[in-house]
Amino acid sequence: MKVREIAEKLNLTVLSGTEGLDAEINNGYSSDLLSDVMGNAGSGDIWITLQTHKNVMAIASLKDLAAVILVKGFVPDPDMAEQSNEEGIPVLSTNEDTFTINGKLYNLLNS
Repeated sequence: MKVREIAEKLNLTVLSGTEGLDAEINNGYSSDLLSDVMGNAGSGDIWITLQTHKNVMAIASLKDLAAVILVKGFVPDPDMAEQSNEEGIPVLSTNEDTFTINGKLYNLLNS
C-alpha cells in the first residue's frame, strides 16, 4: 500500500515531503527512541512517533523509511519539515494518540 493511500484511509494530514507519497509501505514501526528505530525499523516502514525534530528525518533517511506519522496533532519543527521536503520522505499528522493510530494502521495493513 502506498503512503498516499494510508494518508487517505486514516485521514492523515500531509505536512511535508509530498514527493514521497507514492512510496510503498512494507510495515509500521512505533517508537519515540531514535536508537530503537535505528536498530529495529525496516526499509519501507512507516514510523509513528511524537518526536518533531530534525534528527527524526536523519533516521528516516538512514533506514529508508517510507514516511513518518506524528501523533496527537504534533507538527514538525521547521528544520524537520525542510529536510522532509529535501529527502522526499512524507511527514503526516494525526490528532489521535499512538495506541489508536497503531491499531488502525495495523488493521489497514493486515486486512
